[in-house]
Amino acid sequence: MNELLPRAREWARTMHGHGDDVVVAHRDSAARVTPYPPRRRKEREELERLSLNPAATFASGAGQRQREEEPCEFRTCFERDRDRIVHSASFRRLAGKTQVVVYPTDHQRTRLTHAIEVAQCAVAIARGIGANPALTEAMALGHDCGHGPGGHASEDAFDTFLPEGYDHGPWGADVVLKGLNLTFQTLDGIRNHSWSRPAPVTLEGEIVSWADRIAYCAHDLEDAIAAGIVTAADLPPAVTEVVGTERRIQLARFIGAVIETTMTTGTVGMDPLTAEALGELRRFNYERIYTRPESVAQSRTVVDVLRGLVEYFLEHPGQLPAEYRTEDAVRGTVTYVGGMTDRFAFDHAERLLGWDRALLPKGYRAGSLNPCSQDRA
Repeated sequence: MNELLPRAREWARTMHGHGDDVVVAHRDSAARVTPYPPRRRKEREELERLSLNPAATFASGAGQRQREEEPCEFRTCFERDRDRIVHSASFRRLAGKTQVVVYPTDHQRTRLTHAIEVAQCAVAIARGIGANPALTEAMALGHDCGHGPGGHASEDAFDTFLPEGYDHGPWGADVVLKGLNLTFQTLDGIRNHSWSRPAPVTLEGEIVSWADRIAYCAHDLEDAIAAGIVTAADLPPAVTEVVGTERRIQLARFIGAVIETTMTTGTVGMDPLTAEALGELRRFNYERIYTRPESVAQSRTVVDVLRGLVEYFLEHPGQLPAEYRTEDAVRGTVTYVGGMTDRFAFDHAERLLGWDRALLPKGYRAGSLNPCSQDRA
């Protein structure tokens, strides 16, 4: 009964690769390059200056960091930021955090897939404009790391405990990702990506602000259609006549509009007609998805659960992991609860607070999901 399966035995045969003088991945590897000195960081920084728009943010050495570091031999400072975010626990935990749906099904977005889609949109714009794609990607991947469980409702929950309030952008940059020692530019883009915040200081930060709104307006609609909450026929003409009803067409037109407008006017923005379509799509989502009675009830439950957990750990500080038992007990507790995934938070609510599982959010119960409809880019 303990005999290895055939696939496991086959996998073990490739443990050390193939070859003697040069070890290759495949027995029949044939990929070859013309040998020349590796492209190290300094050379690649110079290529940025030759190829990017003069208004782009150029990488330089180790970058502007709170704690000085030695530069990497091969990667630029913004590439290191991106890599640190991708390998961080806070980024991984986004897979278990709400985008719109608590407990998303296999075919609904999580906060992680949202961040990835924002990064795709942002990098597409950056390349079209000539902005720095590595910095843009780092900001986009990290922009929502400050979100707590349950989506934006977590901000309402934690506002109660912090004098300055809880805003996922600044919280992500100044608390959650602080230990990564990211560059000033990346942190600024994360801190100020929301349209209600001050404008980012870089071209790349402005791009991420647009990419975030473009991505969530399109994919939240697609998820709601798949879940049977709305239909494409419900969309107003101000949306459909300009950008259509399919996510892939909407993304292409919104992204194209930002590139064309920016390169024509010199200002990062969108032409009025397409901007109105984006605004009307967001209004439609707000009225028909985000503030529908079921969504509001779900949000109120999230607020009650998270506030209850913070209060519980303030009363029982010994149950907090040691790294969260800080001099500022409230901030340490909010940091711990804010870092939880949806499932972890709701399991704690049931176990520690006595919540009835039947009263906890369960997400949308889709009438008919067609995963194939979501596979076209």
